[in-house]
Amino acid sequence: MLVATSLTLPGIASAQEQAPAAPAAEAAFLADSGSPFGKLEFDEAEAGKLEMPKLAFTATPEDQASFDKYYYFVRPGVSYGDAYRDIVECDGYARGLQSGIGYVQPPYPYAGTMAGAVGGAIGNAMAMAIFGSAEKRRLRRVNMRQCMHFKGYQRYGLKKDLWEAFHFEEGLSDMPESRRFDFLKRQALVAATATPQGEELGL
Repeated sequence: MLVATSLTLPGIASAQEQAPAAPAAEAAFLADSGSPFGKLEFDEAEAGKLEMPKLAFTATPEDQASFDKYYYFVRPGVSYGDAYRDIVECDGYARGLQSGIGYVQPPYPYAGTMAGAVGGAIGNAMAMAIFGSAEKRRLRRVNMRQCMHFKGYQRYGLKKDLWEAFHFEEGLSDMPESRRFDFLKRQALVAATATPQGEELGL
């Protein structure tokens, strides 16, 4: 047994010495995540027909305080087509979200009464209008930022009125599809071709 061991160990050592080197680390983002929303059809030539949104501005302290809401994405070297696919995919994950605010029964002694039902309906409708819409907008921003960050895009702040020219927010109502994709196309144009203004904000 000792002889067999002495004959085996050198072979193991030799195999370990000749083991191939570990592959180099890949990019920190996934180039193609295989969108679950199906194949996206678009014309590459349409990028040349889009008007580039205005991005240049001088940031005030008020602007900087709202960069968590108003920003755009850029990824150097990405094509317009890939940027458009990425933004549409991330938009798919970020749309149609629930705010988490639902119907709440009125407290005793009005529970189960007509007055309680009417009052509860009015109160819940007001809560949804005031808080539910804002929460859905916040959740959309969170999902878009995380998804685009995962895909390797950098985030830069933008003045609110410039942001509104090619972005949208969804509260209790949905954005019409035709307008939605017009905005997404211009966001993709910026992501693929813009020279960033200001400091990169991170996730």
